[in-house]
Amino acid sequence: MTTGLLVTAAGLGCTAVPGLPGILLAAVLIGAGTGLITPLGFAALATATPKERLGQTMGSAELGRELGDAGGPLLVAGVATAAGLGTGYAVLAAVIAAGPLIALARAGRGRTAPGAAGTPTGDGPAA
Repeated sequence: MTTGLLVTAAGLGCTAVPGLPGILLAAVLIGAGTGLITPLGFAALATATPKERLGQTMGSAELGRELGDAGGPLLVAGVATAAGLGTGYAVLAAVIAAGPLIALARAGRGRTAPGAAGTPTGDGPAA
């Protein structure tokens, strides 16, 4: 998921590259990122959901996806109206990249070396 989101954000960043190369690179990266995100996200939801709630959860996920399909263009258009299309795409790229970057920062903060002061080593109770 993290890779897909970052690839998508990079693709949106490629919209700043002028001409056909920028458009083609953006299309490839956005498509590849989205191709990773969607099935992995739905599979993670399906795995984590109790069977009796699967239909409700997947329906809500589909609704969320549809809202994102509408919300992204609205965000870009709103920013582009005030500051230009390139800025609109940059803001969308930042919003998309923020989630995985925050998750990576949290994961990195939660890791400590085994045996570090105040962390359990598995040899007994923590001090």
